Amino acid sequence: MDIVTLLGLTVGFALIIGAIIIGGAVDVFINVPGMMIVVGGTLASIMVAFPFEEVIQAFRAAFKIFVSRKTKVRDVVNIMVKVAEISRREGLIALENVQTENMVLKKSCQLIADNADPALIRSTLAIEITSMRRRHQVGQDVFKRLAALAPAFGMMGTLIGLVQMLSQLDNPKSIGPAMAVALLTTFYGSAMSTLFFIPMAAKLKARTLQEQLHLEVIFEGAKSILENNNPRLVYEKLSSFLAPAERDTQR
Repeated sequence: MDIVTLLGLTVGFALIIGAIIIGGAVDVFINVPGMMIVVGGTLASIMVAFPFEEVIQAFRAAFKIFVSRKTKVRDVVNIMVKVAEISRREGLIALENVQTENMVLKKSCQLIADNADPALIRSTLAIEITSMRRRHQVGQDVFKRLAALAPAFGMMGTLIGLVQMLSQLDNPKSIGPAMAVALLTTFYGSAMSTLFFIPMAAKLKARTLQEQLHLEVIFEGAKSILENNNPRLVYEKLSSFLAPAERDTQR
């Protein structure tokens, strides 16, 4: 689980709610018509802008950020070193039996076992990276569009509230509720965009770059195993992907 992301969202919401509580009554910030305009309008608009499957895919990717375990580059490097150890101890053909949930790693082990040409492994990796970036780009685009739509519908709610207020200036009691809708919808839209949609788009982009780096490590590891399956030499080459502080100098 990505604790940092969850912690960031929790702290952000807590600070905003805390500021509201300190400033006065909380119920004045609850406005059902304003929520209907911003939340309902944003969701309806995103359904028009993107196919339903892509919207679901984007929210599913965002959910995975919270529940999936973050894999570090060091872990991928260590896995490739273990693969090199197996290939040296039992032969390349033994890599056909490597059990892993990572389908790219599984495919790489199969290519190594088949003694494939490094050019074939490179082209396979290029296809995997392109496909992965295309899938992840959908989620980024959805959240970027949500980040733009939420404030826009907030402004629309502001206009609706102002029209309602101006049309009933002869009734002082109606001015307050109308102004509340006018201001709160802008607040709702800005809060949703700034606190969730924009950070989530950035987080998805960061995960894409991270996964691309993992694929590059797998490719270089597979290439090194084919060229020379000495685990120490494989690690020395792959350690270039690690920060100096993460490198194991005892190997």
